[in-house]
Amino acid sequence: MLYRNVGRSGLKVSAVGLGSWLTIGNAIDAASTARLVAAAFERGVNLFDTADVYAQGEGEKALGEAIRGLPRHRLVVATKCFFPMSDDPNDRGLSRKHVHESIRASLQRLGTDYVDLYQCHRFDPDVPLLETARAMDDLIRRGLVLYWGTSQWPAERLEEVVATCAAEGLHAPISNQPLYNLFDRGIEKAVLPTSARLGIGQIVYSPLAQGVLTGKYRPGAPLPAESRAADPRSNQFVGRYMSDRHLALVRDLAALAQRHETSAGRLALAFCLRDPRVSSVLVGARDAAQLTENLAAADIVVDAEVLAELDRIFPA
Repeated sequence: MLYRNVGRSGLKVSAVGLGSWLTIGNAIDAASTARLVAAAFERGVNLFDTADVYAQGEGEKALGEAIRGLPRHRLVVATKCFFPMSDDPNDRGLSRKHVHESIRASLQRLGTDYVDLYQCHRFDPDVPLLETARAMDDLIRRGLVLYWGTSQWPAERLEEVVATCAAEGLHAPISNQPLYNLFDRGIEKAVLPTSARLGIGQIVYSPLAQGVLTGKYRPGAPLPAESRAADPRSNQFVGRYMSDRHLALVRDLAALAQRHETSAGRLALAFCLRDPRVSSVLVGARDAAQLTENLAAADIVVDAEVLAELDRIFPA
């Protein structure tokens, strides 16, 4: 397994991490989750990412159960807060109150004394940025959190928060978790260069575009029975990638991958990992077979010729 530092921090994470969105605590049961997490750990994965809102806390509970027998010091456990967890007006957002109450609830669900990386799941325009930064800094000083990060924050907000932390003597975020894949390359314009300058690493989610970039779906063909798109527990977001136009591009990706003796999914993940500013890609594997396929991407080198072909098929 290849390990990379998260930004300019000393934290090292596996180039491929295991995500929980729509899978752990939702589409796969406890026994399957335990097998999947154990298989990931055995293969060198140390980054396990979740969020309080995933299945309204069930994602954290399921991950907590799965890691219980693993050596905690060898894991990088990441979770998030922001989205509403109830109808209470304070049970959402990035206020000091919600951040402090959320981490306590997350720690209880995860069954751990601390999380390695605590992420602001979105930017909160209703809370002063300094309030959120101070809340995160306080959690670090109390030992409940080791590092903090953001998710889906635009470049200008990353710039602002790092400047705020520097001015106030606070721990600054080390990571951002953006959407990034061959279809969604928006971060290349501003988020990636700004983050690199600020020392923030990217832990990207949906690098396979909900599995569409694996090539498993064909225009006009029935959905594979065991696929995410066919599963009502996890198909809420895949539709945006299922148009004939998207699937035609994936067909071209698969042809390119075949010429280079690999698979479409591996090449799609390797495309994200080609950039050293990307610390890790989060995969939503459901079983060990999918996980093994995903992990093989870390060994693929995307050279200039292949990158030019990918740019032609999927222009930024």
